[in-house]
Amino acid sequence: MSHNILITGASGGFGLLSAKTLLQKGHKVAATVRDPAGRNREVAAELEAASAFIVDMDVSSDSSVELGVAKAIAEMGHIDTVVNNAGVGVLGVQETFTIEDFKRLFEINVFGVQRVNRAVLPGMRERGSGLLLHVSSLLGRVTIPFYGPYNASKWAVEALAENYRQELAGFGVDSCIVEPGGFPTSFMHALIRPSDKERETALGDFGKAPQAFFDGFEQNMAAHPEQDPQLVADAIAQVIETPAGKRPMRTAVDKLGMGAAIEPYNQMFEQVMDGMFAAFGMSDMRGIKS
Repeated sequence: MSHNILITGASGGFGLLSAKTLLQKGHKVAATVRDPAGRNREVAAELEAASAFIVDMDVSSDSSVELGVAKAIAEMGHIDTVVNNAGVGVLGVQETFTIEDFKRLFEINVFGVQRVNRAVLPGMRERGSGLLLHVSSLLGRVTIPFYGPYNASKWAVEALAENYRQELAGFGVDSCIVEPGGFPTSFMHALIRPSDKERETALGDFGKAPQAFFDGFEQNMAAHPEQDPQLVADAIAQVIETPAGKRPMRTAVDKLGMGAAIEPYNQMFEQVMDGMFAAFGMSDMRGIKS
């Protein structure tokens, strides 16, 4: 069955691959791209050639999201699925990121998700069906050094998705999460770096550790071609094409071992949540089962 899909952040990385994959599978795709007539005109033309409908959208802007969603609905009639993919990463010692750095990150990674969800949900609730698919990260479940603000933003996205799962259970709308590990995409070369350079310098050699860590990551990716970003696009398509109400809450995507380590944690978390909701007499609000 063909879905009408809105995917954010389609100008590169997982978003671009996912948009192409979904189009190849026969779905209708409204792909959001910032500045499609300017700096992203080539990728916008590429997506249009593949039959995507291009939407100029900045998820950090209320008006841009509202206008973009309205245009997508006008083009497709309605939206069955939204893929919240737009996001940005960071690299640095957490202490060296200023409050403005955090605000910039959360405007995109967290508030952007809420903006898009709020814009599409009235239509989904009215039809009694829909899917909110959140592209999180394995770093939304565990933390590693030098990605602190990003870790925090993805933990927040996980909580948003969980709450939507519960509150939308009675409206026929699914809320799911795809959790990629580290993959070699354009995402890794557009990271927010700390603004407090003085604090970074004061840390001495430790202030240089994030870059060394990142260089090691790139070497590791080069040594493991099986960590193919297409795996994430395929996982997104699989969740969308799974029948409503039977979609897994969380799908970890990783070939380097971290995903396999997280899966038991995710399963245990489901058991904890089931028990807690049962204890409060709210099992009917658990929604989809992993």
